[in-house]
Amino acid sequence: MNIVDLRNEKNILSVVKEKLQRHGNKLNEVEKLVENIIIDVKENKDKALLRMMKDFDKVEVESLKVDKEDIKKAYENVDKDFLEVLKESKDNIEKYHKNQKYSHFDMDEGRKRLTQKVTPIERVGLYIPGGKSPYPSTVLMNAVPAKVAGVKEIALITPPNKEGKVNENILAAAYLCGVDEIYLSGGAGAIAALAYGTETIKPVYKICGPGNLFVAEAKRKVYGDVDIDMLAGPSEVLVIADEKSDPRFVAADLLSQAEHDENAACILVTTSEDLAGKVKEEVNNQLKELSKVDIATKSVENYGIIFVVDDIDEAFEVSNEIAPEHLELSLEEPFGYIDKVQNAGTVFMGEYTPEPVGDYFAGSNHTIPTSGKAKFYSPLSTYDFLKRTSIVYYSKEELTKHKDKIIKFANKEGLTAHAKAIERRFE
Repeated sequence: MNIVDLRNEKNILSVVKEKLQRHGNKLNEVEKLVENIIIDVKENKDKALLRMMKDFDKVEVESLKVDKEDIKKAYENVDKDFLEVLKESKDNIEKYHKNQKYSHFDMDEGRKRLTQKVTPIERVGLYIPGGKSPYPSTVLMNAVPAKVAGVKEIALITPPNKEGKVNENILAAAYLCGVDEIYLSGGAGAIAALAYGTETIKPVYKICGPGNLFVAEAKRKVYGDVDIDMLAGPSEVLVIADEKSDPRFVAADLLSQAEHDENAACILVTTSEDLAGKVKEEVNNQLKELSKVDIATKSVENYGIIFVVDDIDEAFEVSNEIAPEHLELSLEEPFGYIDKVQNAGTVFMGEYTPEPVGDYFAGSNHTIPTSGKAKFYSPLSTYDFLKRTSIVYYSKEELTKHKDKIIKFANKEGLTAHAKAIERRFE
């Protein structure tokens, strides 16, 4: 990891931006490929998805839809100890997300009445990464808030493994959450199928779930025809620590993100030059213990960085500019600093709340904005599966009272038909 000393820099934020600038990617090439895939799925539907699985995943399947008996069987056969963990995690997520409902309100003043009606989205599609890296936790994090919101139909789509099947743990998590339908397909084709439908897959109104660059680009392209949760990039963690922090803990937490993706960012901001050196050494030592050592090493080399700052206020200034997906406050009395946090997806408080607690168990959602989007986006929540409808009622007496003001407003905007819609009622 590179250590960057910001203590003598006049404009620390410009240095931070420069150091964290991401390498160029093949976005234009990806955009073209995804556009062609979407057109293919729109035109050829099931045939396109089956062909893509044969070409890209090297598997042939008879049906895109997973049989309900297979889903139930996976639930019954899954490791019982793991199933208990899944159940407790689901309960925690449910408890947290039940606190996130929009409120219905009714402003009834007799001759006029304004109401906000809150209703769930009727049908939602969940994209769950599969293949070599199946994540049952992602099933929980997407399906549970949808269920809490009252979504009637949840369709899940996921890439098959080499045997043309869905990972047993994903099926078990889906069964536990009451997912209604499960389909086999991955990448941009799966997103297109959810958005526009095929002979087998009924289109949805909203698509949620993480994926690679192709999935993200497909979600970007279908947005507007359907809603999406967010456009998430590579994972990232930022740890704020001082001289009292344990370098072993800090290094372990940085690496917990590095193993996700060679483009994942692991950042330490500290007031202690001594800690910076110790964490760098710990990262190098702990890397050797990881099962995904190659991925984590590339992540650390590409986007692993330690910023040394003058004081804790400067540390938060840097963090708020980066707006990290995961922010860890590895500090004594972390709640004393929470008011300094302006931009972060999820904040993990103290040395015994590492980021994996939120990934799997605490109950907060692990679908979190990345790449600085925490400045204007929020983690996935029950709110994402609810919509609000405004209801307006005016009596004849109330419209009579205000008609001249409304007519004047309409005429000022040059919309005479708007004005006439009021005037006709009083001719």
